[in-house]
Amino acid sequence: MKHKLRYPVTLIIVILLLALFFYRLPYYIEKPGMAHELESIVKVQGGYDDKGKLMLTTVQLGKANIYDYLLAKVKKYDEIVSVNQIKDKNQTDEEYNVYQLYLMESSKHNAIQMAYKKANKPYHFIYKGVYVLDVYPKMPAAKVFKPGDRIIRVDNHTFTSSEQFIHYIAEKRAGDKVRVGYIRNNEEKTDEITLASFKDAGGKVGMGIGLVDDRELISKPKVSFQTNSIGGPSAGLMFSLEIYNQLTKQDITKGYSIAGTGTIDPDGKVGRIGGIDKKVVAADKEGAEIFFAPNDDITPEMKKAVPKIKTNYQEALATAKDIGTKMKIVPVKTFDDALSYLEKLPQKNR
Repeated sequence: MKHKLRYPVTLIIVILLLALFFYRLPYYIEKPGMAHELESIVKVQGGYDDKGKLMLTTVQLGKANIYDYLLAKVKKYDEIVSVNQIKDKNQTDEEYNVYQLYLMESSKHNAIQMAYKKANKPYHFIYKGVYVLDVYPKMPAAKVFKPGDRIIRVDNHTFTSSEQFIHYIAEKRAGDKVRVGYIRNNEEKTDEITLASFKDAGGKVGMGIGLVDDRELISKPKVSFQTNSIGGPSAGLMFSLEIYNQLTKQDITKGYSIAGTGTIDPDGKVGRIGGIDKKVVAADKEGAEIFFAPNDDITPEMKKAVPKIKTNYQEALATAKDIGTKMKIVPVKTFDDALSYLEKLPQKNR
């Protein structure tokens, strides 16, 4: 009899264990990701090769199950974060993912602008339409648009900027109808929208979308990226260095393995990012010898909100010391800071 009962009990235990694995808790787990060699991700047409390598670093982020949660309690660089720490409470998962991909595209544009200006190469933008970042619940757009749609015309009018689009809609009244042409998944669609007033916005009228310009950057030579599902803006600095290195004959890597992180703006300013401790761990595992860390300014407002806040550079230094890496942590405020450091490096003998 005991023998007959053993298998049903075992099956129940297996089912329970599987259920615990697939059941998602209301938390995310952040952990060290990967250091990806940029030569396989960024390609400048006819670009020069390098002897070393430049790498972007990532943080792995996933919804927590019970096993991830318990492991994160004991693993030093695995961090448990609430949903509200990752995205706005009113933001859907779809809107969050679209926004992260938009930040990545903006990061690419900024990196190209910075590198091409530094290398004296030409580029320009083509305006493609209004990019829908998010859709406000209970507004007319919620019945028509999805995050990631691109609006290309309204009432047969085309625009050369989002400002023109906003001005056209602002002249309408609540209850007016507009016919909108837009593109979703490379398919053109047309719909009619009845405009409405925003609550608590002084009678302002609109569709109910969060928007930005959708622009295509045309550069000569052409740059292509294979970022797949990598999102966010934190690869900007390393993108700009890789693009510049492929544009110019002199190899700025000089044979070294160089990782780093930080946003980049079109004028070359390097910005603060999250999870730098995890990125230092990822870079060290990949054998990086140099790591660029944003040496960002801490404002009084930031200090008041988080009294123990540190710069990204200070966080990176502390992590490097903690894990005992020989990797050199280099503070940078601008693209030129990173480039100047690399130009002064002696050529590495392999």
